[in-house]
Amino acid sequence: MNPVGKPGKTGSLMPVETALARLLEMADATRVLERERLPLAQVQGRVLADDLLSTLDLPPWPNSAMDGYALRTADWTGEPLVVSQKIFAGQAPEPLKPGTCARIFTGAPVPAGADCVEMQENAEVLADERVAFIEAIKPGQNIRPQGQETTVGELVLPAGTRLGPIEQGLAASLGCAELDVVRKVRVAVLSTGDELIEPGQALGPGQIYNSNRVLLCSWLQRLGCDVVDAGILPDDLDTTRTRLGELKDVDLILSTGGVSVGEADFLGIALREEGELSLWKLAIKPGKPLTFGHFRGVPVIGLPGNPASTLVTFALLTRPYLLRRMGVRDVEPLKVQVPCGFDWPVAGNRREYLRGRLENGRAIIYKNQSSGVLRSAAWADGLVEVLEGRTLVTGDSVSFIPLSEVLV
Repeated sequence: MNPVGKPGKTGSLMPVETALARLLEMADATRVLERERLPLAQVQGRVLADDLLSTLDLPPWPNSAMDGYALRTADWTGEPLVVSQKIFAGQAPEPLKPGTCARIFTGAPVPAGADCVEMQENAEVLADERVAFIEAIKPGQNIRPQGQETTVGELVLPAGTRLGPIEQGLAASLGCAELDVVRKVRVAVLSTGDELIEPGQALGPGQIYNSNRVLLCSWLQRLGCDVVDAGILPDDLDTTRTRLGELKDVDLILSTGGVSVGEADFLGIALREEGELSLWKLAIKPGKPLTFGHFRGVPVIGLPGNPASTLVTFALLTRPYLLRRMGVRDVEPLKVQVPCGFDWPVAGNRREYLRGRLENGRAIIYKNQSSGVLRSAAWADGLVEVLEGRTLVTGDSVSFIPLSEVLV
């Protein structure tokens, strides 16, 4: 393996871990505390506001894990047994008559007096309708005991859980028809730059279509946010101040572009003059000019304008920040270690996230890693993390973040 080299100098650039820790600290300080009660069918993607405690035992009674025969092991001496009752799921059985067995089906309550279930494959129904058991039996076999899954008062789902189909099903199994969830975070999305126009309009000289707006609005909706589309800001400082000042009833202003040091980067100027700037310039590639600050008390995250930079910084920094504001504790995406299928001969002084995908168990990368090439992410199924100061040769181990981890 090619050894990890010494990180290069990053000057005033903030390490990714430091930036994320500070963002999460600020998110914890501004947690959304309001809640709403919703029908269980409507909580998909929302965040649980309170601990969900079990109000009953699951299962509420011992039940059969098999189609077969319930009996008391002490009653079986090797001789066939008479079937005294038939028990289907949803029925309340009679106590088992001594010296008999009960025909029972999967999920049905085990009758009082029985202590095991033998599967029907190991039983033989004789001509006189008695049942002979072929193999040895033992107490407890093929019985799901009462409270096997959960007992009354047990913590089932902690507050801060993002609710998906499995969690909805679990809540339904406890009889919950409604759940208290965290109020949606309200995010205003705006883009900056005279060069931007919306799809559907005719391109003029020097203009490009605004891809970041639809990318972010769609992504935020997947995260369970309320989105305020604040449109495109022109390159004008007074207009920037006015439009930002109108966004008072949101939890976050999320912008793309206008956060570097160019003469036309009026968003950064407005934050410095009428707010505060907490983060500025990160040791990440793509995405160095990410900004976090406040404008008249409203948090603002300024993402770089290049599409791949927007994607990477939203996935790795903005998304965790938003989830933490909703109360989610585990907000960082899963990373898996895979061998790389490429060489990376020149070490950089910033953490790099390459758009790549897995082929035959190895990570390969898109041929063009320019921050302006969104097609690289459409081709990819993950981000390959290359640490500062590191070179790679084919076969070295790298961290791979599946896009499926960050797109929801």
